[in-house]
Amino acid sequence: MKIIESKEVYRCRVFGITEDVATDGKGFEIHRSILRHRGAAVMLAVDAQDRVLLIRQYRLAVDEYIWELPAGTVDPGEKPAKTARRELIEETGYRAKTWKKLGTFLPSPGCTDERMTIFLATDLTKGEAHPMGDERIESKWFTRAQVTAMIRSKKIIDAKTLVAWLHWNYLQSA
Repeated sequence: MKIIESKEVYRCRVFGITEDVATDGKGFEIHRSILRHRGAAVMLAVDAQDRVLLIRQYRLAVDEYIWELPAGTVDPGEKPAKTARRELIEETGYRAKTWKKLGTFLPSPGCTDERMTIFLATDLTKGEAHPMGDERIESKWFTRAQVTAMIRSKKIIDAKTLVAWLHWNYLQSA
């Protein structure tokens, strides 16, 4: 497949939207609206007691407060690892001495090119959080059993947290 036409129809601080046409060169075409995103970093912060740091915040798109892993959008020219370090401090106040990339995934490849990179953050020290002006973030430590129960009871349903949990618990030693 080859993109033969792409027109940006919207742009904001975080993403753009294009109207694209792709063809296989044999007459088959795909027409899609694509959300173009710089990507994001997801931080799985784990303390010395093997607890996971989750945040709770209001998500306007789904009109709900949700428990999730901290994450943030990659700034222009920034690598996801730098984003992870910056966002962990901003959202939770914690700094990690040790970082490990767990994986990268596509949260919704049918409509966006966003790639989310998951990082395990350990050897943590507490500091002061500096959330953005439109964020009100609560952070709390949870045991593995508590997070598993929250997933099973559908209290955690966002993709980045579920995928990061899968990587940490089942794929990192595979």
